[in-house]
Amino acid sequence: MSDSTPASPPRHRGIYLLPNLITTGAMFAGFYAIVTSIGGDFSSAAIAVFVAALLDGMDGRVARLTNTQSEFGVQYDSLSDLISFGLAPSLVMYTWSLSTLKDYGPTWGKIGWAAAFIYAACAALRLARFNTQVGVIDKRYFQGLASPAGAAVCMSFVWSMDKFGWTGAELCFVTPIIAVLVGLLMVSNFRYYSFKSLPMGDRVPFLWVLIGVLVLVPFFIDPPRVLFVVFTLYLLSGPAMTLWGRATRRRRRGVA
Repeated sequence: MSDSTPASPPRHRGIYLLPNLITTGAMFAGFYAIVTSIGGDFSSAAIAVFVAALLDGMDGRVARLTNTQSEFGVQYDSLSDLISFGLAPSLVMYTWSLSTLKDYGPTWGKIGWAAAFIYAACAALRLARFNTQVGVIDKRYFQGLASPAGAAVCMSFVWSMDKFGWTGAELCFVTPIIAVLVGLLMVSNFRYYSFKSLPMGDRVPFLWVLIGVLVLVPFFIDPPRVLFVVFTLYLLSGPAMTLWGRATRRRRRGVA
């Protein structure tokens, strides 16, 4: 390890109640999304995945604030993420739309469940790769689309379409493209900004307060479509930022 790389704080052995209780809540939200989608309430299923993402963002911060990090918590959080952001979105998309492809023949039916599986498998691979790279990558960026963001793209799509009257059967040829594309971006080498370097202390610049207000107002007016637009833009930011960086480096080498 180089002198410039900060040593990660030692993780305590044992099981701590509060952060792991939050992780359990995130896993329950993912499980609830699966059960609810089987019952045909797809908007509630999508919202449950967003609740899981919110709780997933809290458990690690709570563990750090209370100094209750543990190796058990790290592994448990990863398994919870697999359920909430891997299995849940894939099964919600399958029950909502991909399963209707079988009406066009057995081959199309196989394409439907294969698209759902590709998404789930890519989410598992993304989580495994992230776990092996902790401490060795630039924390300002994710390598590949993070699984919660991938789930947010898919679930905001389902939520938006379901709210505005589009059925999964009508979009059954679009859904597999979205599922596979998001899955492949999760295991890609595109860099995505992690937002971990944003100011999170007691004092922040006034500009951040103004940005927060401008984001919250449209969100409360139309949550599903705002979420879909925001996370789709984030989805596209990885390829755009990576390709722009490569082009800039080529120009610099050309000038030099």
